[in-house]
Amino acid sequence: MSGDRIDRLSASMQRYVDDGHAAGIVTLVARAGYVVHHSAFGLADVEAGRAMQPDTIFRIASQTKALTSVAAMMLVEEGRLALDDPLQRYLPEYASTQVGRVPANGEPSQGGIELVSASRPIRIRDLLTHTSGISYGFGVAAEEWRSAGAQGGYYADRNETMARLVERIASLPMQAQPGMRFVYGNSTDVLGVVVEVASGMKLDEFFRQRITGPLGMKDTHFFLPADQRARLAAVYAALPSGLRRGTGPTMIDGQGHFIDGPRKAHAGGSGLVSTAADYGRFLQMLLNRGEFNGVRLLSPTTIDLMTVNHVGDLFEQAVPDRPGYGFGLGFAVLMDPGKSGHHGSPGSYGFAGAYYTSYWVDPQQQMLILLMVQLRPPRDTSLQTRFRTLAYQAIVAPPPLRGAEPAALSACVPLK
Repeated sequence: MSGDRIDRLSASMQRYVDDGHAAGIVTLVARAGYVVHHSAFGLADVEAGRAMQPDTIFRIASQTKALTSVAAMMLVEEGRLALDDPLQRYLPEYASTQVGRVPANGEPSQGGIELVSASRPIRIRDLLTHTSGISYGFGVAAEEWRSAGAQGGYYADRNETMARLVERIASLPMQAQPGMRFVYGNSTDVLGVVVEVASGMKLDEFFRQRITGPLGMKDTHFFLPADQRARLAAVYAALPSGLRRGTGPTMIDGQGHFIDGPRKAHAGGSGLVSTAADYGRFLQMLLNRGEFNGVRLLSPTTIDLMTVNHVGDLFEQAVPDRPGYGFGLGFAVLMDPGKSGHHGSPGSYGFAGAYYTSYWVDPQQQMLILLMVQLRPPRDTSLQTRFRTLAYQAIVAPPPLRGAEPAALSACVPLK
């Protein structure tokens, strides 16, 4: 990779901050197991005058889903789960789910919708691919979900376990029949509870003992230790009038409960905080097809299965502004770079979080990239695509063999 071209990436991130689109940013790029770029820009907390640092801690929201998906696949490899298992085997309350729809005759019933029985059981595979029909509660049955206290995807403020919430969700109308549509929602939160049942461990304990601990992810938690409070970046809303610090308690409009919350809801779909270096270790494990620093979490064949398209064209139908993509077992997968118009090799994969963090893994180029920022909402939504473009434009030669130390990488350090 070209150092001069990496400098373009740094200049662009600094410009984004200088233009007032974000308070601060941390970026990480690694190739062939070497960190070629890891930088911090701007401020982690404007009001406190606290500079962004490479090890600043961020709320990663839906990037939690990748760890929950890996946890589930670890249990699949151990024979404790199977992709085609019915969900009701682990959570009996899902034995007879219903789907809400607008009545064909146009006459409202059941509070504005009609209910029909699910055409088949929800399966573990459906949870991993977001084809279970389980939403975040903003569809045709929005009022029912709101009344049940299950609407949205932010749970750090809940004085209840995710198992209790997931049990309540089972009684609510689903957005679609299992397997028929890509519906982004609580599927991975439900999967987190399945991991607890199948493993006999709480999700935070499973992560700590089986994933974050072995990988050396010392700064990745569901709830931040109190003595690390000063390392957590603040959330800002990027408004036409400028940046405004989030003042409310929830993910939607403020700082959240990741330090001072009840610490009961370990949400497999949205609950973690982490650093760029920590999450980079996790991504390098994926890029290495299941292994990192001598620790193997998954078989290469399982990583291969997770990172191919499992949903046909359902993802494109649901997310029309992302043509050329499919969805695997926990990740969006690039199928057709020409159709998408985005840099990336076929088969590369990634995802993003509600606070505008994002990551991308490219096995062909042996590269991972990670963007950490705390914006909700952003004003200039080009940052994620721009960052990806700038990472790829720095590539000037094929990746070296892993473990080699050619002159071009002599200034870089291995990702450890």
